[in-house]
Amino acid sequence: MTTEAVNAPSVVGATCLARAIYRDGAGELHLNWPLDRLGEAVRSGAGTLWLDIENQADVPCSVAERILREVFRFHPLAVEDALRETHVPKIDDWDGYLYLVFHASRIDPETDDLRLQELDVFLGPNYLVTYHEEPLEFLTDARRAIEADPRDRMKDGADHLLFRFLDRSVDQSLDAIETLDDRIDDLQDAMMSRMGPETLQQIFRIKRAAIQLQKNFAPQRDVLNKLARDPYKVVQEKHRVYFRDVYDHIVRIHDISEGLRDLIAGTLDTYLSVISNRTNEIMKTLTVVTVMFLPMSFITGFFGMNFFGSPLELDVWMPKWIMFFGSLFAMVLSPVAILAMLKRWGWF
Repeated sequence: MTTEAVNAPSVVGATCLARAIYRDGAGELHLNWPLDRLGEAVRSGAGTLWLDIENQADVPCSVAERILREVFRFHPLAVEDALRETHVPKIDDWDGYLYLVFHASRIDPETDDLRLQELDVFLGPNYLVTYHEEPLEFLTDARRAIEADPRDRMKDGADHLLFRFLDRSVDQSLDAIETLDDRIDDLQDAMMSRMGPETLQQIFRIKRAAIQLQKNFAPQRDVLNKLARDPYKVVQEKHRVYFRDVYDHIVRIHDISEGLRDLIAGTLDTYLSVISNRTNEIMKTLTVVTVMFLPMSFITGFFGMNFFGSPLELDVWMPKWIMFFGSLFAMVLSPVAILAMLKRWGWF
């Protein structure tokens, strides 16, 4: 069988793709397990089956729904949650299997908007079913790792495979936090030279992303805490320590995201302070200019600039040209004198 044939996903709908990887009880790995033999792998009770379903349409995939209900016999409410609704991270125990919702975080490099990528998971004794509506980078990396090392990647069971997925998801979220941190550093460096509505919008986008991250990590922390401590039938006791490790990472990321919120708040305060200082500088400049021109306004207003034919007949005791040039000299000298005085007082 060619590599393309092995790696090609099965089409179960117009925009719904599914791929099954099965490690049987003898340790042999089947990278492209037929979808019509999923029931056989589940009923065998041995080995580990991973079914990944990607639905890129806006409506549920009917074929995927039939597989989840008829082959795996999941509860209709759990299937409905996975296919039709978006949830905050949670975990439900259906006795024979677990249904959990987990979110990976990614920062759009162009807009700095946070994108939450939902992953719905069904964990059974010997199978793991993942459902998502867009390609997930950490699942792609996990599949490549299995293909590169087929003997060891799935030998520890479905629960350990779930640990690998969640661990990679948390690492992706950590990358998102590091991206936000870099964006904040860039904003702080450019704040003194580039001020405007675009900078303020970027600050608020990053602030909104940090708040969403913190809100998302709080319930995910509860999910990992339950996986690490609650006695679920489908989670081996020896594997709880791995989920506890992911839980520690989640707690650390939650604390980092909270620190990011404080850092962004400080950046916003700095931005507003810089804007306020610049406004004060502009107002001071305008005030100085106004004060400099006050004497000129007074002179022109007092004389009305009617030196020739003045009703006061001042030209009787003073020639007209002296009055004209004298007023002109006073109007030129007064702003210079006021400017020198303000500089001496240290106004600017």
